[in-house]
Amino acid sequence: MTQQVQPERSADAGASGLDRFFRITARGSTFSRELRGGLTTFVAMAYIVMLNPLILGASADATGAELTPEQLTTATAATAGVMTIVMGLVGNAPLALASGLGVNAVVAFTIAPAMTWAQAFGLVVLEGIVIVVLAVSGVREKIINAIPAALKTALTVGIGLYIALIGLVSAGFVTRKPDAANTTVPVQMGQGTEGHLVGVPIAIFCVSLLIMLVLLARRVPGAILIGIAVSTVLAIAANAAFAIDPKQWGTIVPELPDHVVGSPDFSLFGDVDLFGGFAAAGGIAATVFLFTLVLSGFFDAMGTITSVSSEAGLVKDGKVEGMGRILAVDGIAAAAGGLTGSSPNTVFLESATGVAEGARTGLASVVTGLLFCAALLFTPLAAVVPAQAAAPALVIVGALMMAQVRHIPWDDPDYVIPAFLTIAVIPFTYMITNGIGAGLVAFAVIKIARGKVREIGWFVGILAIVFAFYFGVEGVEALVE
Repeated sequence: MTQQVQPERSADAGASGLDRFFRITARGSTFSRELRGGLTTFVAMAYIVMLNPLILGASADATGAELTPEQLTTATAATAGVMTIVMGLVGNAPLALASGLGVNAVVAFTIAPAMTWAQAFGLVVLEGIVIVVLAVSGVREKIINAIPAALKTALTVGIGLYIALIGLVSAGFVTRKPDAANTTVPVQMGQGTEGHLVGVPIAIFCVSLLIMLVLLARRVPGAILIGIAVSTVLAIAANAAFAIDPKQWGTIVPELPDHVVGSPDFSLFGDVDLFGGFAAAGGIAATVFLFTLVLSGFFDAMGTITSVSSEAGLVKDGKVEGMGRILAVDGIAAAAGGLTGSSPNTVFLESATGVAEGARTGLASVVTGLLFCAALLFTPLAAVVPAQAAAPALVIVGALMMAQVRHIPWDDPDYVIPAFLTIAVIPFTYMITNGIGAGLVAFAVIKIARGKVREIGWFVGILAIVFAFYFGVEGVEALVE
């Protein structure tokens, strides 16, 4: 009798269900590529776990309350981990999410000073809800198309300059000019009255910036994270060797922690006041804040999703595969950032590094998300990273965002002044809302002056009127009184 040969069981036959769920083979990928891509993306964007606490921790709310590094590190890592996993499972795309740079500055330096942190994060939750509704209804794309592309680009550039300025100020490289001499120059380089760079902390900042520049120039994966880590070690060693005055470091003094592994601090989770901000800051101001969050959040997300998905081969006939689900998750992530106290979460451009390693499916996002969750155990490390070691990353990110300025039509008189005002007013006034408003008002006025009223569009026209009222509301109130 002929013995029947049983077919050999494949080593990954047990994983075939996983393969089908994520469509790994169908998209021309492999498990190893997805794992490698997820790890690469995490290394490329893990700096946000240290950088987001630096930004949010550098501001205080209307009551003077400040958030601790442990609170913010937990919130940042947990939200990034969970929402990136959700993106992998629901959106099935190699897109990682975390606290958005730029929009977190809006929360820290524009919204929080006008209300409590709970009320500010309440507005963040509302922003996420609005984005989800806009995504599901299809209105989101229509709004994006209504804003002139040049002004959207100018917004990105202006936020880049703003982030870079925050980094320079946080490190002490740029400081407020003493007013004793009645000078008209508001800021200067370095400390004291001479405007010179003095002290070990400033030296650490310069070294950290140079390290990151070299690593980026050499295209080293995780360049920003490596730069922060190396500079933090140098700062700890320098602080121990020279007994530096803690005031020179700022809020965080680089000292070895008592322990590396610690329990996460979830005290910010759920501490939100959804509508209290409207009473604290006023209905008009709070509405403008909410609009600014929405505006700052979803434009960048749309561009990032499209560009990374295109690199991953997920764009068919000009449309991103599963775009509706991806946009919905992005909106939910924004709301989740408010519920956890980490600021709005959004898709990160660094996801492209994982795609470059071969990632094509949501499995890579699941891997990245799990690594962020693992980072929760190392929250004590965040409390030893001084601003001088992490702030250079803000300068680097600002420079990368500034590169978008080449897409602005500087030879078109309809856009030159509006784009310039958007870019300049944001860092000069330390407020993103002001830059958006100045640009839109100038754009509408120029179109009217040139007899092109119809080119303004009803949506932009309404926004211009709202911002004009926003800028002059105190003057109007004074006249009424």
